[in-house]
Amino acid sequence: MENMLNTLSTLWETSGFYMMAADWRQLVMIVLACVLLYMGLVKKFEPLLLVGIAFGMLLTNLPGSEMYHPELWDAYIAGEITLTGIIHEGGLLDILYIGVKSGLYPSLIFMGVGAMTDFGPLIANPKSLLLGAAAQLGIFAAFLMAIGIFGFEPNVAASIGIIGGADGPTAIWLTSQLAPDYLAPIAIAAYSYMALIPLIQPPVMKLLTTKEEREIKMEQLRPVSKTEKVLFPIIVTIFVCLLLPSVAPLLGCLMLGNLFKESGLTDRLSDTAQNAMMNIVTIFLSTSVGATAVYYRFLTPQTIFIIVLGLIAFEFATVGGLLLGKLMCVITKGKINPLIGSAGVSAVPMAARVSQMVGQKANPSNFLLMHAMGPNVAGVIGSAVAAGFLLAVFGG
Repeated sequence: MENMLNTLSTLWETSGFYMMAADWRQLVMIVLACVLLYMGLVKKFEPLLLVGIAFGMLLTNLPGSEMYHPELWDAYIAGEITLTGIIHEGGLLDILYIGVKSGLYPSLIFMGVGAMTDFGPLIANPKSLLLGAAAQLGIFAAFLMAIGIFGFEPNVAASIGIIGGADGPTAIWLTSQLAPDYLAPIAIAAYSYMALIPLIQPPVMKLLTTKEEREIKMEQLRPVSKTEKVLFPIIVTIFVCLLLPSVAPLLGCLMLGNLFKESGLTDRLSDTAQNAMMNIVTIFLSTSVGATAVYYRFLTPQTIFIIVLGLIAFEFATVGGLLLGKLMCVITKGKINPLIGSAGVSAVPMAARVSQMVGQKANPSNFLLMHAMGPNVAGVIGSAVAAGFLLAVFGG
């Protein structure tokens, strides 16, 4: 009888229920993970990524699971352990996180995005590139506020600012290099706000534009030849990567995926990048990012500051694109609808659809989608370039 009681006592003391009593924050994180799962599965907020992130958060905060060890990654950053040591000593999620830390997963995601992206609207209207650049205002506005108001270190502020690019893989790529301790809140904020773009952008769009501006109809874009579409990724890669070598992993993979699509000779590779590879990498990326949301690092005031700054970054990004759109409208004497400037954030194609939606409400015969896709895909390039610049400046 005594042996049985000792066995039951040992089982209880080694159970997660017993260990959870040592720190209530673990229970909070489990509840928060379930809330995020509800948002992804029921409310359909970026479910392809949010479900994995939330489940990774759930796994890493289950007491006794030993699937992710932040202390090992602290030791790796300090040069006290190698990746080989992490493979031997770490858990499953530690091993998966190697792909995040090395930048492998975000780069492969960009290859898939490139294979799904049509740069035709941008090629047909190169001025769209300026609108995509203007929308990066959110990145640098949030960066300055993170330093000046909230007191974050420059490397952390850079990672927070990149939320304004509305590009989850870019945010993960930069943060894993500059501020890995803040990866979970930054990734969750980035993807949550991307899903909320249809709610975040329209009030700003209506505030900064007049009804007459929203009603402007734009001329149909010129046809783009296959030669132009094939040369575009090659020329952009050479020019941008020579100008800013640090952006080569992201931009290079983006343009390689696009070249697979546009060449017409590598359909199997394009299909693999868009589907099988994209799906596999998304599983690994989202789950390992969620694993970094360990309770004693996530439940801090800094997490709240990051969420607030992320929203500010999105708003400033929308403002930047709209203001340049208004200027271009004046310069062209009403030929450009300012609403397409709001699509300069790189949430493809959601931001372009929001521009179309707001424009069509003002004028039911208005079709802005293809015009908005130019700034939208330009925003993908712009956010990658901005991340490369921030890494070059603060990554040393």
